[in-house]
Amino acid sequence: MRLLIKWLLSALALLAVTYFYSGVQVTSYTSALLAAAVIGLLNMFVRPVLVVLTLPVTIVTLGLFLFVINALLFWAASGLLPGFHVDGFVAALIGSLIYSLLGLVIESALGGLFSKR
Repeated sequence: MRLLIKWLLSALALLAVTYFYSGVQVTSYTSALLAAAVIGLLNMFVRPVLVVLTLPVTIVTLGLFLFVINALLFWAASGLLPGFHVDGFVAALIGSLIYSLLGLVIESALGGLFSKR
């Protein structure tokens, strides 16, 4: 149940990104649902590989290169889906930052909602 709610809220967060920043466009809520799922899958399977491969660069940049990895995955998701468009790398960087911040809010809210007492 928690996963389903997180997925729905992540799609809403993606729509909020399009509201706050014009460099990211989502055509419909269905596209947002698909984009949230694809971003989640990329973060689950591709991100760990990229983090390991770019570990030296990440260490040298004190972790700031992880923002680049997030932006690349955000941008890659837009390339895979027709209803989700990102204008370029800078737009992907800004969009992924906003999306990540909203994801933190979602995680915090769900943590309090589904916490065991």
